[in-house]
Amino acid sequence: MAGKKPVFFRILKSIVSFKYPGRSWIAQPIVAAIAVFLCVIVSPVLAQAPLVNSSVHQFTIGEGKTQDLVQQGKKLYDAGQFTLAVKVLQQASAAFRTQGDHLREAMTLSNLSLAFQQLSLWNQAEKSIVQTVNLLKGLNNSQESSKILAQAFDVQGRLQFSQGQAEAALTTWQKAAEIYQQMKDTAGLTRNRINSAQALQVLGRFRQAKKILTEVSQTIQNQPDSSTKASGLLSLGNIMQVVGDLKQSQQVLQQSLALAKATSSDQMIGETLFSLGNLARAQYNTKMALDYYQQAASASTDSTTRIQAHLNRLSLLVETKQFADALALSSQIQSEISNLPASRMVVEAKINFAQSLMKLNSCTSCKTLGPKVGNPPRVAKVFSTELNTDSPKFLVHFNGLGLLARNFSSGRATLSPSSPSLIETSAQILASAVQQAQSLLDLRAESYALGTLGNLYEINQQFNDAQKLTEKALVMAQSLNASDIVYQWQWQLGRIHKQQGNKKGAIVYYSEAFKTLQTLRSDLVAINPNIQFSFRESVEPVYRELVALLLQTENESVQHQESQKPENKKPKNQKSENQKNLQQARFVMESLQIAELDNFFRSACLTAKQELDPIVDKKDSRSAVFYPIILPDRLDVILKLPNQNLRHYKTVIAEDKVEGVVENLREYLGDVTRTSQVKQLSEQIYDWLIQPAEPELSQSGIKTLVFVLDGALRNIPMSVLYDKQQGKYLVEKYAIAVAPGLQLLDPKPLQQVKLNTIIAGVAAERAIENRKFPRLENVPRELQQIQSEVPKTEELLDQKFTENNLQNQLQSLPFTVVHLATHGEFSSDPEKTFVLTWDKLLKVKEFDNLLRVSDTKRSSTIELLVLSACKTAVGDKRAALGLAGVAVHAGARSTLATLWSVDDEYTADLMSRFYLELKAGVNKAEALRRAQLAVFAHQKNPYFWAPFVLVGNWL
Repeated sequence: MAGKKPVFFRILKSIVSFKYPGRSWIAQPIVAAIAVFLCVIVSPVLAQAPLVNSSVHQFTIGEGKTQDLVQQGKKLYDAGQFTLAVKVLQQASAAFRTQGDHLREAMTLSNLSLAFQQLSLWNQAEKSIVQTVNLLKGLNNSQESSKILAQAFDVQGRLQFSQGQAEAALTTWQKAAEIYQQMKDTAGLTRNRINSAQALQVLGRFRQAKKILTEVSQTIQNQPDSSTKASGLLSLGNIMQVVGDLKQSQQVLQQSLALAKATSSDQMIGETLFSLGNLARAQYNTKMALDYYQQAASASTDSTTRIQAHLNRLSLLVETKQFADALALSSQIQSEISNLPASRMVVEAKINFAQSLMKLNSCTSCKTLGPKVGNPPRVAKVFSTELNTDSPKFLVHFNGLGLLARNFSSGRATLSPSSPSLIETSAQILASAVQQAQSLLDLRAESYALGTLGNLYEINQQFNDAQKLTEKALVMAQSLNASDIVYQWQWQLGRIHKQQGNKKGAIVYYSEAFKTLQTLRSDLVAINPNIQFSFRESVEPVYRELVALLLQTENESVQHQESQKPENKKPKNQKSENQKNLQQARFVMESLQIAELDNFFRSACLTAKQELDPIVDKKDSRSAVFYPIILPDRLDVILKLPNQNLRHYKTVIAEDKVEGVVENLREYLGDVTRTSQVKQLSEQIYDWLIQPAEPELSQSGIKTLVFVLDGALRNIPMSVLYDKQQGKYLVEKYAIAVAPGLQLLDPKPLQQVKLNTIIAGVAAERAIENRKFPRLENVPRELQQIQSEVPKTEELLDQKFTENNLQNQLQSLPFTVVHLATHGEFSSDPEKTFVLTWDKLLKVKEFDNLLRVSDTKRSSTIELLVLSACKTAVGDKRAALGLAGVAVHAGARSTLATLWSVDDEYTADLMSRFYLELKAGVNKAEALRRAQLAVFAHQKNPYFWAPFVLVGNWL
């Protein structure tokens, strides 16, 4: 596993404009021409503070020299030479302090904070910005000082946001907004509101974020056409992409492109084409993305935009296995990248280039380029423990490596069959990147370069060198408290130890990587677009590989015990160690469930409500919880029974075989003629998940099975699993529920709650957003039957069922049940997860926020959300993630939904029986079971009764 980095050009550039990270600069407000709408890219992406022209009139000679230092610092900052910029700015701020010019001292300290932020020196950045604010508060309240104070608040908010403190950042930006409003500074206020919208998005306040971005869009649209307006639209389009509004992002970016062409702004054309390429890539439109990248490279007058477009195009060509085109583009990039002056952008460009070459090296169609990873040549050492790696003499010259490095730096080396292997070329590029990072005194960039070089040695199975490099990279990242880098090197060291057979050492590093990710939830998983678009490559494997190690170690311990000890006489300490591994594995899988949902919504609002065991041990001692875990070479199951230790068993089977069985079963469930095939496939899954635990389930008197499902298993109903020996489906034996993790449950029994229900639905045929939805004949009957079972009910049918009407009803009375009988779809893409109202597709974020806003206005919680007539998206292996997302984020304790659109006559009957059973006092899982069995009595085919799943609290 080498893919720890995203395939985009540090994907931060893929989300926002190409501009080099953090090119924002506080300037004196007397300057007329400032770039007010350009984006900065730091991680996360924020709107840029105004660029300050430091020209000030009537200086003394001393002041002029000091102002020259500020200009020099600005040039160094723009060139990505942040350490040198810090030194110069420190001199300038000290000089202004000596001169008693506190206004310019404050301005310089703000810029100093920006430079510290780029170096991940958070304490120094905080100290500088606090000094700035304190200085400005002590000055007269002039227009000049007020504007600099507002900009300083912008910088302080950015610092807080970059450290995952979204709420604090929002408060700080509000202070800046008040000043901008008082000064009627439209440009500053617009930039500030874009930042605030992103913070609101992270906090889960999607409706407020969208409202702000819509208002910002209108403000920009009302400006006269100009290159500045084009830049503003570009910034807005990029931010909309960050917050997940891809459709609106595309519209705004197309407007920016048209305006850039109309104003003949070649550079703006290049930047916008680059953003459109990244957007197309996020929409999985490979052909369009490649075309936009090519256009961006051709149109841009800036070398950094051009090389980044080339790099993103190269990584996409490699990703889509277009190896011949990738190889041709590699030679072009190699010649161009060597001519760029040293900066962090260039260091990162070289890292990105080397990563693409490393992936290209493994392609089967590139055999002429040298031996591959399976039989790797030894790479000459570009790292040595005897060498001081802080020295410019970093490269060790032997085996011709030094000559190759010199050829590369001069641009003469090319990728051809006669050149060294791609692995060796990658080593040279990364060694050059390390050198440049060292010359810049940029520890963050150096850590990235060293760690990636360690990854290359790992790929080439030179584990000792890989370990030394990675350890050094880790120490650097830890010294900066750069946790987003730290976890990557901890993970890498875990892989290296695992491949060397040191499982205990591997578990230590994997566990540290997992802990680091846990501390980064609100930043890495939710905010950082770098991770948003590479979650499955950069985050999820850490969880799964750690679980695999823990369970493998537990298996080996059990096997050793059984071979050494008589039955039932296993050492207590060994039993304790096994339980510890199982408990950790279960907790990691629970945490992965939360991380996936965070990533789905791009917000980190989920909080653990309780510990794992009490709900089973104390609240419901007749329930058992199953954790199926799909790993590359086996299917593991962790079982939790009431007041017992965890149990673990496994089936040795390849991941693709499991997914194949599940996919076929899901397909056959939608076909009423394939009942025999459904039984055959569901029997296999029953044997994997349930059969080994049947004796314990019987002995423990279990009545309810709760599943914390993994991967493709989420797309099928557990009720359909078939016990061939007894000739029964699982639903005939147990009540069944699905949980996205026990930590997220609020286990309050429904029997303690009075049922007040709002029912809504769309029965008529509708055509919205180029999609046709057929008539649901039995929706009126379904709603009428519910009204007969639940006296206190409000109805919204067809034209009455609008977003506003639903929100008004939810806010007027404390409804405990929300029942929607309408078309809907669950998808792994939140943009494609929706429920149909009369006049629109209510996307999951809007729906989620609607329920949450309503919940804040009343004391009671929605106990049950029912979504009948919905379905999971066809061909989406992770579609049920959308169902889990709706269930958890809606704020309801439980959600009852359908995995496919079933005959609405049977749905109406099932729902009526479900409410009848709830009224009788049984819990939700048992009520669903009885309702399904009532349908089963008349129609044995699973198509009609199996799609209904209960997610969340089953009591």
